[in-house]
Amino acid sequence: MAISINTNVNALIAQENLRVNSDFQGRTIQRLTSGYRINSSGDDAAGLAVANKFRSDTAELMQGVRNANDGLSQLQIIDGGLNNISKMLDRLKTLATQSASVTFTGKRETLNNEYQALLNEIDRQAANIGLDSNGTFNKVIDVYTGGGGETQANSKVSVDLSGDSNVVTYDKLGLSGTNIAAGGVSLTGNNVRLDNVAGTFSGDATLTFHMYHNNQNSTVAITYTHDAASGQEAVQKLNEQLSDYGIAASIGGDGKLRLNSGVAFSVSVAAAADSIATDSVSADANTSLNSVMAEADFVGMGAGESETALVTTQKGTYTLALTQANAATIGAAVSYINQQLGGSGVYAITNAAGTRISLQSAEEFSASVVANVGAGVGFKAGTSTGAVAYTAASSGDGSAAEAAIKKITAAVEQLGTVQGRVGTGQNKLQYAIALAQSQISGFSAAESRIRDADVAEEAANLTKAQVMQQASIAAMAQANAAPQAVLSLLRG
Repeated sequence: MAISINTNVNALIAQENLRVNSDFQGRTIQRLTSGYRINSSGDDAAGLAVANKFRSDTAELMQGVRNANDGLSQLQIIDGGLNNISKMLDRLKTLATQSASVTFTGKRETLNNEYQALLNEIDRQAANIGLDSNGTFNKVIDVYTGGGGETQANSKVSVDLSGDSNVVTYDKLGLSGTNIAAGGVSLTGNNVRLDNVAGTFSGDATLTFHMYHNNQNSTVAITYTHDAASGQEAVQKLNEQLSDYGIAASIGGDGKLRLNSGVAFSVSVAAAADSIATDSVSADANTSLNSVMAEADFVGMGAGESETALVTTQKGTYTLALTQANAATIGAAVSYINQQLGGSGVYAITNAAGTRISLQSAEEFSASVVANVGAGVGFKAGTSTGAVAYTAASSGDGSAAEAAIKKITAAVEQLGTVQGRVGTGQNKLQYAIALAQSQISGFSAAESRIRDADVAEEAANLTKAQVMQQASIAAMAQANAAPQAVLSLLRG
Protein backbone atom coordinates (compact mmCIF):
# COMPACT_ATOMS: atom_id res chain seq x y z
CA MET A 1 0.00 0.00 0.00
CA ALA A 2 1.40 3.39 -1.03
CA ILE A 3 2.14 5.96 1.61
CA SER A 4 0.11 9.09 0.94
CA ILE A 5 -0.18 12.45 2.67
CA ASN A 6 -3.25 13.75 0.82
CA THR A 7 -5.49 10.73 1.52
CA ASN A 8 -5.29 8.96 4.86
CA VAL A 9 -7.23 5.81 4.03
CA ASN A 10 -6.79 4.25 7.48
CA ALA A 11 -8.14 7.36 9.14
CA LEU A 12 -11.20 7.26 6.87
CA ILE A 13 -11.81 3.61 7.71
CA ALA A 14 -11.47 4.33 11.42
CA GLN A 15 -13.80 7.32 11.08
CA GLU A 16 -16.47 5.21 9.34
CA ASN A 17 -16.28 2.47 11.95
CA LEU A 18 -16.46 5.11 14.68
CA ARG A 19 -19.68 6.41 13.12
CA VAL A 20 -21.12 2.90 12.92
CA ASN A 21 -20.18 2.15 16.51
CA SER A 22 -21.57 5.49 17.68
CA ASP A 23 -24.89 4.77 15.88
CA PHE A 24 -24.96 1.30 17.43
CA GLN A 25 -24.39 2.79 20.87
CA GLY A 26 -27.09 5.43 20.26
CA ARG A 27 -29.70 2.81 19.21
CA THR A 28 -28.81 0.68 22.21
CA ILE A 29 -29.21 3.63 24.60
CA GLN A 30 -32.54 4.58 22.93
CA ARG A 31 -33.90 1.04 23.32
CA LEU A 32 -32.82 0.86 26.94
CA THR A 33 -34.33 4.23 27.83
CA SER A 34 -37.60 3.78 25.83
CA GLY A 35 -38.04 0.09 26.56
CA TYR A 36 -38.88 -0.57 22.90
CA ARG A 37 -36.89 -2.48 20.33
CA ILE A 38 -38.73 -0.65 17.54
CA ASN A 39 -38.57 3.12 17.95
CA SER A 40 -38.92 4.08 14.31
CA SER A 41 -40.20 2.44 11.16
CA GLY A 42 -36.65 1.79 10.02
CA ASP A 43 -35.92 -0.35 13.05
CA ASP A 44 -38.23 -3.16 11.77
CA ALA A 45 -40.79 -2.09 9.19
CA ALA A 46 -42.51 -5.48 8.88
CA GLY A 47 -42.50 -6.10 12.63
CA LEU A 48 -43.90 -2.61 13.27
CA ALA A 49 -46.94 -3.28 11.05
CA VAL A 50 -47.74 -6.50 12.89
CA ALA A 51 -47.19 -4.90 16.31
CA ASN A 52 -49.44 -1.96 15.41
CA LYS A 53 -52.23 -4.41 14.44
CA PHE A 54 -51.92 -6.12 17.82
CA ARG A 55 -51.97 -2.73 19.61
CA SER A 56 -55.07 -1.64 17.66
CA ASP A 57 -56.90 -4.88 18.46
CA THR A 58 -56.01 -4.50 22.13
CA ALA A 59 -57.39 -0.95 22.22
CA GLU A 60 -60.64 -2.18 20.61
CA LEU A 61 -60.98 -5.01 23.11
CA MET A 62 -60.29 -2.80 26.12
CA GLN A 63 -63.14 -0.50 25.09
CA GLY A 64 -65.23 -3.57 24.32
CA VAL A 65 -64.77 -4.77 27.91
CA ARG A 66 -66.02 -1.38 29.14
CA ASN A 67 -68.99 -1.61 26.76
CA ALA A 68 -69.82 -5.11 28.00
CA ASN A 69 -69.61 -4.00 31.63
CA ASP A 70 -71.96 -1.09 30.84
CA GLY A 71 -74.38 -3.51 29.16
CA LEU A 72 -74.11 -5.90 32.09
CA SER A 73 -74.98 -3.06 34.47
CA GLN A 74 -78.08 -2.19 32.43
CA LEU A 75 -79.23 -5.81 32.39
CA GLN A 76 -78.68 -6.04 36.15
CA ILE A 77 -80.94 -2.99 36.60
CA ILE A 78 -83.59 -4.63 34.39
CA ASP A 79 -83.20 -7.89 36.29
CA GLY A 80 -83.71 -6.11 39.59
CA GLY A 81 -86.93 -4.56 38.29
CA LEU A 82 -88.18 -7.91 37.01
CA ASN A 83 -87.49 -9.47 40.41
CA ASN A 84 -89.57 -6.73 41.99
CA ILE A 85 -92.43 -7.31 39.53
CA SER A 86 -92.18 -11.02 40.32
CA LYS A 87 -92.70 -10.22 44.01
CA MET A 88 -95.75 -8.13 43.12
CA LEU A 89 -97.19 -11.07 41.20
CA ASP A 90 -96.69 -13.13 44.35
CA ARG A 91 -98.68 -10.53 46.26
CA LEU A 92 -101.40 -10.49 43.60
CA LYS A 93 -101.74 -14.26 43.89
CA THR A 94 -101.88 -14.00 47.68
CA LEU A 95 -104.73 -11.49 47.47
CA ALA A 96 -106.55 -13.54 44.82
CA THR A 97 -106.20 -16.72 46.86
CA GLN A 98 -107.60 -14.96 49.92
CA SER A 99 -110.56 -13.67 47.91
CA ALA A 100 -111.19 -17.04 46.25
CA SER A 101 -112.01 -18.76 49.51
CA VAL A 102 -115.73 -19.05 50.28
CA THR A 103 -114.83 -18.73 53.97
CA PHE A 104 -113.57 -15.16 53.44
CA THR A 105 -115.85 -12.87 55.44
CA GLY A 106 -114.23 -9.51 54.76
CA LYS A 107 -114.90 -7.06 51.94
CA ARG A 108 -113.52 -8.23 48.65
CA GLU A 109 -113.54 -4.61 47.45
CA THR A 110 -110.73 -3.89 49.93
CA LEU A 111 -108.64 -6.73 48.55
CA ASN A 112 -109.42 -5.63 45.00
CA ASN A 113 -108.34 -2.03 45.69
CA GLU A 114 -104.84 -3.25 46.57
CA TYR A 115 -104.94 -5.68 43.65
CA GLN A 116 -105.73 -2.94 41.13
CA ALA A 117 -103.13 -0.60 42.68
CA LEU A 118 -100.47 -3.28 42.26
CA LEU A 119 -101.43 -3.74 38.60
CA ASN A 120 -100.79 -0.04 38.03
CA GLU A 121 -97.51 -0.29 39.95
CA ILE A 122 -96.41 -3.11 37.64
CA ASP A 123 -96.94 -0.75 34.70
CA ARG A 124 -94.95 2.04 36.39
CA GLN A 125 -92.00 -0.21 37.16
CA ALA A 126 -92.09 -1.79 33.71
CA ALA A 127 -91.74 1.72 32.26
CA ASN A 128 -88.91 2.55 34.66
CA ILE A 129 -86.84 -0.45 33.55
CA GLY A 130 -87.63 0.20 29.87
CA LEU A 131 -89.73 -2.90 29.21
CA ASP A 132 -93.05 -1.26 28.42
CA SER A 133 -94.34 -1.24 24.84
CA ASN A 134 -92.25 1.79 23.81
CA GLY A 135 -89.53 1.22 26.38
CA THR A 136 -85.85 2.03 26.06
CA PHE A 137 -84.83 -1.63 26.17
CA ASN A 138 -87.78 -3.17 24.31
CA LYS A 139 -85.51 -3.94 21.35
CA VAL A 140 -82.51 -5.98 20.29
CA ILE A 141 -79.61 -4.71 22.39
CA ASP A 142 -76.27 -5.00 20.55
CA VAL A 143 -73.16 -4.62 22.71
CA TYR A 144 -69.94 -4.20 20.68
CA THR A 145 -67.21 -6.11 22.49
CA GLY A 146 -64.67 -6.43 19.65
CA GLY A 147 -62.36 -9.32 18.93
CA GLY A 148 -64.25 -10.54 15.89
CA GLY A 149 -61.71 -9.39 13.32
CA GLU A 150 -63.17 -8.79 9.88
CA THR A 151 -66.47 -10.50 10.83
CA GLN A 152 -68.38 -7.71 12.57
CA ALA A 153 -71.13 -10.05 13.77
CA ASN A 154 -68.55 -11.89 15.89
CA SER A 155 -67.68 -8.62 17.61
CA LYS A 156 -71.19 -8.13 19.02
CA VAL A 157 -73.23 -9.70 21.78
CA SER A 158 -76.98 -9.42 21.08
CA VAL A 159 -79.69 -9.59 23.72
CA ASP A 160 -83.17 -9.75 22.19
CA LEU A 161 -85.71 -7.98 24.42
CA SER A 162 -87.88 -6.80 21.54
CA GLY A 163 -91.56 -7.39 20.91
CA ASP A 164 -94.66 -7.86 23.03
CA SER A 165 -93.35 -11.12 24.46
CA ASN A 166 -90.77 -9.10 26.43
CA VAL A 167 -93.11 -6.36 27.60
CA VAL A 168 -93.95 -6.77 31.28
CA THR A 169 -96.86 -4.37 31.69
CA TYR A 170 -99.88 -6.00 33.31
CA ASP A 171 -101.75 -5.89 30.00
CA LYS A 172 -99.03 -7.82 28.15
CA LEU A 173 -98.74 -10.22 31.08
CA GLY A 174 -102.39 -11.08 30.47
CA LEU A 175 -103.78 -9.46 33.62
CA SER A 176 -105.98 -6.83 31.96
CA GLY A 177 -109.54 -6.95 33.15
CA THR A 178 -108.81 -9.24 36.10
CA ASN A 179 -110.23 -8.42 39.49
CA ILE A 180 -110.81 -10.25 42.74
CA ALA A 181 -113.92 -8.46 43.89
CA ALA A 182 -116.84 -9.44 41.71
CA GLY A 183 -118.28 -12.91 41.64
CA GLY A 184 -119.38 -13.40 38.06
CA VAL A 185 -122.69 -13.06 36.23
CA SER A 186 -125.58 -15.45 35.83
CA LEU A 187 -127.17 -16.14 32.48
CA THR A 188 -130.35 -14.18 31.98
CA GLY A 189 -133.37 -16.47 31.77
CA ASN A 190 -131.58 -19.51 33.15
CA ASN A 191 -133.68 -21.49 35.64
CA VAL A 192 -131.58 -24.65 35.96
CA ARG A 193 -130.17 -25.10 39.45
CA LEU A 194 -126.92 -27.01 39.74
CA ASP A 195 -126.65 -27.22 43.54
CA ASN A 196 -127.77 -30.22 45.52
CA VAL A 197 -129.68 -31.71 42.62
CA ALA A 198 -129.96 -35.46 42.49
CA GLY A 199 -129.81 -37.20 39.14
CA THR A 200 -127.69 -37.00 36.04
CA PHE A 201 -127.13 -33.94 33.88
CA SER A 202 -126.92 -34.88 30.23
CA GLY A 203 -127.41 -33.40 26.80
CA ASP A 204 -125.59 -31.05 24.46
CA ALA A 205 -124.94 -27.39 25.17
CA THR A 206 -123.56 -24.70 22.88
CA LEU A 207 -122.10 -21.49 24.27
CA THR A 208 -121.26 -18.70 21.81
CA PHE A 209 -118.85 -16.12 23.19
CA HIS A 210 -117.93 -12.71 21.83
CA MET A 211 -114.71 -11.88 23.67
CA TYR A 212 -111.56 -9.82 23.73
CA HIS A 213 -108.98 -12.60 23.79
CA ASN A 214 -105.23 -12.48 23.08
CA ASN A 215 -105.48 -8.76 22.32
CA GLN A 216 -108.08 -9.22 19.60
CA ASN A 217 -111.81 -9.70 19.17
CA SER A 218 -112.92 -13.29 18.77
CA THR A 219 -116.13 -15.22 18.40
CA VAL A 220 -115.91 -18.71 19.86
CA ALA A 221 -118.62 -21.36 19.89
CA ILE A 222 -118.14 -24.14 22.44
CA THR A 223 -120.26 -27.23 21.96
CA TYR A 224 -119.89 -30.02 24.46
CA THR A 225 -121.67 -33.19 25.41
CA HIS A 226 -121.66 -34.03 29.05
CA ASP A 227 -122.94 -36.76 31.30
CA ALA A 228 -122.39 -35.65 34.88
CA ALA A 229 -123.50 -37.08 38.19
CA SER A 230 -123.77 -33.62 39.73
CA GLY A 231 -123.92 -29.98 38.82
CA GLN A 232 -120.38 -29.49 40.11
CA GLU A 233 -119.10 -32.21 37.79
CA ALA A 234 -120.98 -30.63 34.90
CA VAL A 235 -119.31 -27.28 35.66
CA GLN A 236 -115.91 -29.00 35.88
CA LYS A 237 -116.37 -30.50 32.42
CA LEU A 238 -117.46 -27.15 31.06
CA ASN A 239 -114.33 -25.54 32.51
CA GLU A 240 -112.19 -28.03 30.61
CA GLN A 241 -113.58 -26.45 27.44
CA LEU A 242 -113.28 -22.86 28.70
CA SER A 243 -109.79 -22.96 30.20
CA ASP A 244 -108.04 -21.95 26.97
CA TYR A 245 -110.00 -18.72 26.89
CA GLY A 246 -109.54 -17.57 30.47
CA ILE A 247 -113.24 -18.01 31.32
CA ALA A 248 -114.33 -19.89 34.42
CA ALA A 249 -117.68 -21.46 35.17
CA SER A 250 -118.96 -21.91 38.72
CA ILE A 251 -122.13 -22.42 40.69
CA GLY A 252 -123.39 -19.09 42.01
CA GLY A 253 -125.00 -18.30 45.30
CA ASP A 254 -128.39 -18.81 43.64
CA GLY A 255 -127.38 -22.33 42.65
CA LYS A 256 -127.28 -21.46 38.95
CA LEU A 257 -124.46 -21.29 36.45
CA ARG A 258 -122.16 -18.28 36.75
CA LEU A 259 -119.44 -17.26 34.31
CA ASN A 260 -116.39 -15.19 35.10
CA SER A 261 -113.35 -14.01 33.19
CA GLY A 262 -110.52 -11.54 33.24
CA VAL A 263 -111.39 -10.66 29.63
CA ALA A 264 -114.43 -8.80 28.33
CA PHE A 265 -117.03 -11.18 26.97
CA SER A 266 -120.67 -11.73 26.19
CA VAL A 267 -122.29 -15.12 25.81
CA SER A 268 -125.45 -16.75 24.59
CA VAL A 269 -126.34 -20.36 25.39
CA ALA A 270 -128.47 -22.88 23.56
CA ALA A 271 -128.94 -26.05 25.59
CA ALA A 272 -131.19 -29.01 26.17
CA ALA A 273 -133.85 -28.61 28.85
CA ASP A 274 -132.08 -30.95 31.26
CA SER A 275 -128.64 -29.60 30.55
CA ILE A 276 -126.61 -26.91 32.26
CA ALA A 277 -128.89 -24.09 31.18
CA THR A 278 -132.22 -23.61 29.47
CA ASP A 279 -132.59 -22.57 25.85
CA SER A 280 -131.86 -19.05 24.57
CA VAL A 281 -130.34 -17.51 27.68
CA SER A 282 -127.65 -14.85 27.51
CA ALA A 283 -125.46 -12.50 29.47
CA ASP A 284 -123.76 -9.38 28.15
CA ALA A 285 -121.36 -8.85 31.04
CA ASN A 286 -118.68 -10.60 32.96
CA THR A 287 -117.34 -9.66 36.37
CA SER A 288 -116.23 -6.29 35.03
CA LEU A 289 -118.29 -3.15 34.69
CA ASN A 290 -120.50 -3.26 31.67
CA SER A 291 -122.31 -0.84 29.42
CA VAL A 292 -124.32 -1.55 26.31
CA MET A 293 -124.04 1.93 24.85
CA ALA A 294 -126.67 1.75 22.14
CA GLU A 295 -130.32 1.84 23.12
CA ALA A 296 -131.02 0.38 19.71
CA ASP A 297 -128.98 -1.98 17.57
CA PHE A 298 -125.77 -0.54 16.17
CA VAL A 299 -126.04 0.81 12.63
CA GLY A 300 -122.87 1.32 10.64
CA MET A 301 -121.79 4.79 9.52
CA GLY A 302 -122.63 5.76 5.95
CA ALA A 303 -121.19 8.44 3.69
CA GLY A 304 -121.10 11.79 5.49
CA GLU A 305 -122.23 10.27 8.79
CA SER A 306 -120.17 10.42 11.96
CA GLU A 307 -120.43 10.06 15.70
CA THR A 308 -118.12 11.11 18.54
CA ALA A 309 -118.07 9.40 21.93
CA LEU A 310 -115.92 9.96 25.01
CA VAL A 311 -114.72 7.25 27.39
CA THR A 312 -113.25 8.49 30.67
CA THR A 313 -111.19 6.35 33.05
CA GLN A 314 -108.71 7.09 35.82
CA LYS A 315 -106.01 7.08 33.14
CA GLY A 316 -107.64 9.83 31.07
CA THR A 317 -110.28 10.56 28.48
CA TYR A 318 -110.32 8.73 25.15
CA THR A 319 -112.09 10.06 22.05
CA LEU A 320 -113.89 7.72 19.67
CA ALA A 321 -114.54 9.32 16.27
CA LEU A 322 -116.69 6.94 14.24
CA THR A 323 -116.93 7.45 10.48
CA GLN A 324 -117.67 5.33 7.45
CA ALA A 325 -113.92 4.60 7.16
CA ASN A 326 -113.69 2.89 10.57
CA ALA A 327 -117.28 1.99 11.52
CA ALA A 328 -119.16 0.88 8.42
CA THR A 329 -119.96 -2.35 10.26
CA ILE A 330 -120.21 -3.25 13.92
CA GLY A 331 -117.13 -5.49 13.60
CA ALA A 332 -115.07 -2.64 12.15
CA ALA A 333 -116.34 -0.30 14.86
CA VAL A 334 -115.36 -2.72 17.65
CA SER A 335 -111.84 -3.10 16.18
CA TYR A 336 -111.42 0.68 15.87
CA ILE A 337 -112.71 1.33 19.41
CA ASN A 338 -110.31 -1.20 20.94
CA GLN A 339 -107.45 0.38 19.03
CA GLN A 340 -108.36 3.82 20.40
CA LEU A 341 -108.85 2.49 23.93
CA GLY A 342 -105.50 0.65 23.99
CA GLY A 343 -104.00 0.85 27.47
CA SER A 344 -107.17 2.28 29.04
CA GLY A 345 -108.35 -1.02 30.53
CA VAL A 346 -111.71 -0.63 28.75
CA TYR A 347 -112.60 -3.12 26.02
CA ALA A 348 -115.31 -3.25 23.39
CA ILE A 349 -117.13 -6.40 22.30
CA THR A 350 -120.47 -7.13 20.72
CA ASN A 351 -123.37 -8.21 22.90
CA ALA A 352 -124.59 -11.80 23.01
CA ALA A 353 -126.84 -11.19 20.03
CA GLY A 354 -124.01 -9.53 18.11
CA THR A 355 -126.11 -6.40 17.48
CA ARG A 356 -124.87 -3.88 20.03
CA ILE A 357 -121.50 -2.76 21.39
CA SER A 358 -120.66 -3.58 25.00
CA LEU A 359 -117.91 -1.68 26.84
CA GLN A 360 -116.34 -3.47 29.81
CA SER A 361 -113.64 -2.69 32.32
CA ALA A 362 -112.38 -3.94 35.67
CA GLU A 363 -112.31 -0.33 36.89
CA GLU A 364 -114.90 2.41 36.97
CA PHE A 365 -115.41 4.36 33.76
CA SER A 366 -117.94 6.60 32.09
CA ALA A 367 -118.89 6.81 28.43
CA SER A 368 -121.12 9.21 26.53
CA VAL A 369 -121.91 10.28 22.99
CA VAL A 370 -121.26 13.98 22.42
CA ALA A 371 -121.97 14.40 18.71
CA ASN A 372 -123.93 12.63 15.99
CA VAL A 373 -124.10 13.63 12.34
CA GLY A 374 -126.35 11.88 9.86
CA ALA A 375 -128.98 9.20 10.03
CA GLY A 376 -126.74 6.41 11.35
CA VAL A 377 -127.74 5.18 14.79
CA GLY A 378 -124.26 4.27 15.93
CA PHE A 379 -124.12 4.53 19.74
CA LYS A 380 -127.21 6.78 19.60
CA ALA A 381 -126.51 10.37 20.68
CA GLY A 382 -127.18 11.21 24.30
CA THR A 383 -126.72 7.69 25.70
CA SER A 384 -124.45 7.73 28.74
CA THR A 385 -123.46 5.06 31.23
CA GLY A 386 -122.10 7.12 34.08
CA ALA A 387 -119.45 5.74 36.45
CA VAL A 388 -120.99 2.51 37.67
CA ALA A 389 -119.78 0.76 40.83
CA TYR A 390 -119.32 -2.98 41.17
CA THR A 391 -122.59 -4.77 41.72
CA ALA A 392 -121.40 -8.32 42.40
CA ALA A 393 -118.52 -7.62 44.74
CA SER A 394 -120.29 -8.72 47.88
CA SER A 395 -121.89 -11.81 46.43
CA GLY A 396 -119.59 -14.09 48.41
CA ASP A 397 -118.57 -15.87 45.20
CA GLY A 398 -114.81 -16.17 44.70
CA SER A 399 -114.92 -17.26 41.05
CA ALA A 400 -113.49 -13.93 39.85
CA ALA A 401 -110.49 -14.51 42.09
CA GLU A 402 -110.17 -18.08 40.82
CA ALA A 403 -110.00 -16.80 37.25
CA ALA A 404 -107.45 -14.18 38.35
CA ILE A 405 -105.28 -16.87 39.96
CA LYS A 406 -105.08 -18.72 36.65
CA LYS A 407 -104.10 -15.51 34.87
CA ILE A 408 -101.47 -14.70 37.48
CA THR A 409 -99.99 -18.19 37.17
CA ALA A 410 -99.62 -17.65 33.41
CA ALA A 411 -98.16 -14.18 34.06
CA VAL A 412 -95.53 -15.64 36.42
CA GLU A 413 -94.52 -18.10 33.71
CA GLN A 414 -94.34 -15.35 31.08
CA LEU A 415 -92.33 -13.08 33.37
CA GLY A 416 -89.98 -15.98 34.08
CA THR A 417 -89.37 -16.32 30.35
CA VAL A 418 -88.37 -12.65 30.16
CA GLN A 419 -86.15 -13.06 33.21
CA GLY A 420 -84.55 -16.03 31.48
CA ARG A 421 -83.73 -13.89 28.44
CA VAL A 422 -82.23 -11.17 30.63
CA GLY A 423 -80.23 -13.75 32.59
CA THR A 424 -78.99 -15.33 29.37
CA GLY A 425 -77.88 -11.88 28.20
CA GLN A 426 -75.99 -11.31 31.44
CA ASN A 427 -74.19 -14.63 31.09
CA LYS A 428 -73.33 -13.96 27.45
CA LEU A 429 -71.80 -10.60 28.38
CA GLN A 430 -69.81 -12.13 31.24
CA TYR A 431 -68.42 -14.79 28.91
CA ALA A 432 -67.67 -12.09 26.32
CA ILE A 433 -65.76 -10.09 28.96
CA ALA A 434 -63.73 -13.18 29.93
CA LEU A 435 -62.85 -13.86 26.28
CA ALA A 436 -61.94 -10.22 25.62
CA GLN A 437 -59.65 -10.11 28.65
CA SER A 438 -57.97 -13.30 27.48
CA GLN A 439 -57.51 -11.82 24.01
CA ILE A 440 -56.12 -8.60 25.50
CA SER A 441 -53.49 -10.62 27.36
CA GLY A 442 -52.63 -12.64 24.24
CA PHE A 443 -52.43 -9.66 21.88
CA SER A 444 -50.40 -7.64 24.40
CA ALA A 445 -47.93 -10.49 24.80
CA ALA A 446 -47.63 -10.88 21.03
CA GLU A 447 -47.04 -7.13 20.59
CA SER A 448 -44.48 -7.18 23.40
CA ARG A 449 -42.45 -9.91 21.73
CA ILE A 450 -42.20 -7.80 18.59
CA ARG A 451 -42.00 -4.24 19.90
CA ASP A 452 -40.40 -4.39 23.36
CA ALA A 453 -36.64 -4.38 23.91
CA ASP A 454 -34.76 -7.28 25.49
CA VAL A 455 -33.13 -5.32 28.32
CA ALA A 456 -30.49 -7.97 29.05
CA GLU A 457 -29.46 -8.15 25.42
CA GLU A 458 -29.40 -4.38 25.02
CA ALA A 459 -27.34 -3.94 28.21
CA ALA A 460 -24.73 -6.32 26.76
CA ASN A 461 -24.88 -4.45 23.46
CA LEU A 462 -24.29 -1.15 25.27
CA THR A 463 -21.10 -2.50 26.86
CA LYS A 464 -20.01 -3.83 23.48
CA ALA A 465 -20.79 -0.51 21.77
CA GLN A 466 -18.86 1.46 24.36
CA VAL A 467 -15.75 -0.76 24.01
CA MET A 468 -15.89 -0.66 20.21
CA GLN A 469 -16.35 3.11 20.23
CA GLN A 470 -13.32 3.55 22.46
CA ALA A 471 -11.31 1.21 20.24
CA SER A 472 -12.39 3.15 17.16
CA ILE A 473 -11.26 6.41 18.72
CA ALA A 474 -7.85 4.91 19.64
CA ALA A 475 -7.40 3.45 16.17
CA MET A 476 -8.33 6.76 14.59
CA ALA A 477 -5.66 8.48 16.67
CA GLN A 478 -3.10 5.99 15.36
CA ALA A 479 -4.30 6.43 11.78
CA ASN A 480 -4.05 10.21 12.08
CA ALA A 481 -0.47 9.87 13.35
CA ALA A 482 0.67 7.70 10.40
CA PRO A 483 1.28 10.57 7.88
CA GLN A 484 3.80 12.07 10.27
CA ALA A 485 6.10 9.11 9.38
CA VAL A 486 6.50 10.57 5.87
CA LEU A 487 8.47 13.43 7.40
CA SER A 488 11.30 11.04 8.27
CA LEU A 489 11.79 10.39 4.55
CA LEU A 490 12.29 14.09 3.96
CA ARG A 491 14.94 14.58 6.60
CA GLY A 492 18.51 14.55 5.34
